[in-house]
Amino acid sequence: MLRARLKTFWHFAILALACCYLAGCLALVGSKGSGDNSGGGTSGGTGGGGVGGATPVGSTPGPNNGATGDVSTINHIIFMSQENRSFDTYFGHMNEYRASLGLPQDVDGMPANASNPAFDGSTINAFHLQTMCVENTSADWATSHINFNRFNESSDTPTMDGFVVQAGAAAFGQGSKDTIGVRAMGYYTAADLPYYYFMASQFATSDRWFAPAPTETEANRLYLVAATSVGHVHRPTAQVSAKTIFDLLDTKNISYKIYYMDPHLDTELDDFSGFMATHQNKFAPLSQYYTDLQNGTLPQVSYIEPGFTDGNDEHPGLGNDIQTGAAETAKIVNALMASSAWKDSAFILVYDEGGGFYDHVPPPTTNVPNPDGIPPQDLITTNPPDPKGDFTRYGFRVPIIVVSPFTKKHYVSHTVTDSTAVLKMIEARFGLPSLNKRDAAGMDMSEFFDFQGKPWATPPTPPAQPTNGPCYDGLP
Repeated sequence: MLRARLKTFWHFAILALACCYLAGCLALVGSKGSGDNSGGGTSGGTGGGGVGGATPVGSTPGPNNGATGDVSTINHIIFMSQENRSFDTYFGHMNEYRASLGLPQDVDGMPANASNPAFDGSTINAFHLQTMCVENTSADWATSHINFNRFNESSDTPTMDGFVVQAGAAAFGQGSKDTIGVRAMGYYTAADLPYYYFMASQFATSDRWFAPAPTETEANRLYLVAATSVGHVHRPTAQVSAKTIFDLLDTKNISYKIYYMDPHLDTELDDFSGFMATHQNKFAPLSQYYTDLQNGTLPQVSYIEPGFTDGNDEHPGLGNDIQTGAAETAKIVNALMASSAWKDSAFILVYDEGGGFYDHVPPPTTNVPNPDGIPPQDLITTNPPDPKGDFTRYGFRVPIIVVSPFTKKHYVSHTVTDSTAVLKMIEARFGLPSLNKRDAAGMDMSEFFDFQGKPWATPPTPPAQPTNGPCYDGLP
């Protein structure tokens, strides 16, 4: 989070440079997907074959795929959010991996002809990144709107053509090398992230899971725990007043802990008025998570804060190795699968926002409720100003993996939702009210599970996540 909080600093430099970069052609235009809980629906994206390419044929069949589940079977929900990666960056080539396993190629992945214009009008095509470390990008409010529509930032018409230009502007503002912005079009494959590819294919994922808001880390992490940013598109300068999911858990005496990796606690919960003062006993270092698993004392709900300062959060930045972060996540999940808690647990890994990296599916701009009726309160009005807008648009797609003995095997959801669905699942499981209109309108994640079929008592053995990939200052 500390690195992520530096992103707003570059707002003026990025937008000022973008004004100079307004040249080039329009890029790919995707389309919204449609969900289907029964596993027989279709996705509305452009698929893996570019504009006009193949469309996913539906959710991957799991055991007793149409069964109505009972979420009360799950007694432990663990959720964790890593940082700043788009779906196409990580899972855009998932279909190739699924094909190698004999699984349906039904993920709406990166189009074969994916590209974006650079500031000089040249075309930057998608390419396989060789380095596990890339320079930081930007995903703030202004950048996200320019990525969505480069020449009309407040428009709800997607052109999806600003990713390269904005990544270049971010590099220029930060004094980094990639001032063209080609890194925005880079992607990884199963060769780089074998653990994630294996888990997403053996268990469940979604190709219509969006960040809650079209902006940077701070606001989206408020959504992860409160289903709202209370009117903020940037990091709040003062504490906000809003209920969190943990406040709701308190009302029903549901046990929970917030585990953290950093030597010194860094959490978005510090932005909520009075929370830290009254919940100190709910925080514990990650080492306690492993102790709780060993002792059979894992709480009913666990929230894991990533390693913001040690590079394990997968946030872009030179020296921040995605393989190291993935290996840390693997350690956390593997420990759960090897524990007695596995039999009635669900682990959900998401990413807070797309990080300014390319994704071909436009975030929905309809049927996305403003959580609490509060419009953006902290838009920058001095030149260059933030574009106007509201919290009625999702951010870009992000990766998700759902791991549980009750997860539908090899499942791919195509239901449009955002990361507040995790909160809706917790509310459904423990009989809690909604926090606001956003989580009230969301999915409860029941379609990811099959509680009627035979549970996955013995989980599959995932591959080790390598950490020896190249990490250097340069591209590709």
